[in-house]
This record gives sequence, structure tokens and C-alpha cells, in this order.
Amino acid sequence: MQIDGMRCGMCEAHMNDAVRNAFPVKKVSSSHSRGQTVILTEREIDEQSLKEIVEKTGYRLISVSKVPYEKKGFFSFLGK
Repeated sequence: MQIDGMRCGMCEAHMNDAVRNAFPVKKVSSSHSRGQTVILTEREIDEQSLKEIVEKTGYRLISVSKVPYEKKGFFSFLGK
């Protein structure tokens, strides 16, 4: 997600906590310098629900992009 309004490490922590508390995620990580939050989940998350959580936390959701997760390990190059 591209997010506007995160300014520091505490903003990142607030966003991560809000996402973790609202959705069943495996991992969430935010970067205020990139204006980005990355969520790793096995379930689809509704974009409207994401927007509501982001705005409730005090930030603005700019965009959402989805990419399938590919596990990368030391020997992952052998699978191709």
C-alpha cells in the first residue's frame, strides 16, 4: 500500500499494529521514507477495509497493489 502521512518510526509502528489487529496477516512492515506498508497474508483483504483502517490510524491510503508471494530460499534458483 502507498500511504501518505507517515513521518517517523512511531508512525510505522502504529500502522503495523493497526493492520495486525484488524486482519489475519503473516507479516506487516512499513516504511515512512517510502510511504509504504507491505502486508504478507494468505487471505484476500478487502481494499475498503484497508482504507478504513489506514484512515482510522490518521493516514491516507493512496493506492493498493497486489503481488503473489513467491518463497525465495537459497536453492530457489534450481526450481526454474
